[in-house]
Amino acid sequence: MNRMVMKIIAGLLSLSLSTAVWLRYPVKARISPPAVSAKACVLMDAKTGQVLYAKQDQEKLPMASTTKIMTTLLTLESGGLEDPFVVDPQAIQVEGSSMGLQVGDVVTKYALCVGMLLPSGNDAANAAAVAVAGNVPKFLEKMNQRAAVIGMTRTCFASPSGLDAQGHGSSAYDMALLTREALQNPLFREICKSASRQVCFGNPPYLRTLTNTNKLLKMDETIIGVKTGFTDAAGRCLVSACERDGGTLICVTLDDKNDWADHLALYDYGFSDAKAYTIPLPTQLSLPIEGGTVASVSVYAREPLILTAWHGIPADVQTTCLLPPFLTAPLEKGEPVGVLLYTTEQGLEIARLPLYTAEPIASMEPAKETRFWVRILDWIYGAA
Repeated sequence: MNRMVMKIIAGLLSLSLSTAVWLRYPVKARISPPAVSAKACVLMDAKTGQVLYAKQDQEKLPMASTTKIMTTLLTLESGGLEDPFVVDPQAIQVEGSSMGLQVGDVVTKYALCVGMLLPSGNDAANAAAVAVAGNVPKFLEKMNQRAAVIGMTRTCFASPSGLDAQGHGSSAYDMALLTREALQNPLFREICKSASRQVCFGNPPYLRTLTNTNKLLKMDETIIGVKTGFTDAAGRCLVSACERDGGTLICVTLDDKNDWADHLALYDYGFSDAKAYTIPLPTQLSLPIEGGTVASVSVYAREPLILTAWHGIPADVQTTCLLPPFLTAPLEKGEPVGVLLYTTEQGLEIARLPLYTAEPIASMEPAKETRFWVRILDWIYGAA
């Protein structure tokens, strides 16, 4: 093989290797916000609630089956998820999408949650409402009470399934807040990101597979659920989340005929300029000690809070130290004694970092006179 041929082969090999590296680790290029066809949408940092992109995000609109995010969250939090029971026969008589419940079926709350998040069963939502609260009206009260706690100021739940009902609606921003809350529940997160899941129900119960209606899960491996929705009044509604390089974004689109593409485009925009940064820990934190050999003890957090700055804009974070007024000796090193609370200016909680004692503290030895009288009292009461 002559030298010229060898040079050509070496050059082609070098080109193929560099191309392979580029394909595996693509270089990020900051891109402009996409044109989104949704009537309303929002792109939000799941940790801080920071909004990266918004379009009519405060407008109250019907949100179809994305309603089931709240219904599922309340059901998961109600407990007894694996306890079998017979579904309410009236609750499952409902139109639209279904998980296939029949009169007399034995089911669990867990199976109903899968039935809500994957095939978007309206029967599952109504059955869950009755199982959790006794009837649908009482469950709606729970939904609206929780919405108020989360800060969903433009939301009214009038249906556990998302079927059109008078007054039923939310804003894209509110639905992002709800999703931010729901994703903190590990089981909710696990279910909603599943392409399919096996559950057992029926009369008698038998194992069957339910499939997720969310096509994004097969279009991008970084997608985390969350929930699809459609009615004639609401149009196509979609709530999703995406995790890349340690950051998580939530996207909500309401009345969007091009929702799959819009979500992917918004995620590409958001993650095109994402940089992790560290919130500095407070220094010289200490607490007074009662009954110890020293007057105070230092406290510390074991690791700082790491957040993401999107497009060069860090979140507005406020830090509050939650500590008792004093501690009582003795104390071991590493005892949890408080927390660092991180919140946004709007009052959204971002994280809580435990605070620990930095060194052991021994109890102060009592004076000799005190020890003498303690022995005398012990003898008197012991003799009695």
